[in-house]
Amino acid sequence: MKKLFLFILIGGSLAVRAQQSEKILRYIETYKDLAIAEMQRTGVPASVKLAQGIHETQAGTSVLVLKSNNHFGIKCKTGWTGETVSHDDDARGECFRKYQSAEASYRDHSDFLKNSKRYASLFTLAPTDYTGWAEGLKKAGYATNPRYIQALVKLIEEYNLQQYTLQALNGPQQADSAGTDQNTEQ
Repeated sequence: MKKLFLFILIGGSLAVRAQQSEKILRYIETYKDLAIAEMQRTGVPASVKLAQGIHETQAGTSVLVLKSNNHFGIKCKTGWTGETVSHDDDARGECFRKYQSAEASYRDHSDFLKNSKRYASLFTLAPTDYTGWAEGLKKAGYATNPRYIQALVKLIEEYNLQQYTLQALNGPQQADSAGTDQNTEQ
């Protein structure tokens, strides 16, 4: 009986993990091009942006993202004049930015980091230094989660998000009519 219970427990755990992985892969497929474009526009590494988006939104399924298109958990703070939504986070009923689209959220996240003195030191790091970026985000106060660095690094490594930073650094890719990358032909 104990073996059966253990088998069911392990099987259920594996099924949940597989569903979570599928959710994350869908999120990556949906937003990778946007992350690459934003990296090319502002220098925020695509790998870090995707990891933050996955982490902050539970791969696009969190209550906050569903009601606000806020993919990065950015609070209103001073100076925000756009739409807002109330959401419980570190405290009840906190003010979060609301966006008309995911694209607007991705763009604002890049601008939020790029235009803030608080995050200026990040842009002295190599875009491929995702660990340094994760540490810098935490140190600058982006997140209160004590395991934020580890969460981002784990997502980047487990889902090979670094490939999107490298794609952004290589510039726009041209594809042939079959949709394959001409730069990979030998």
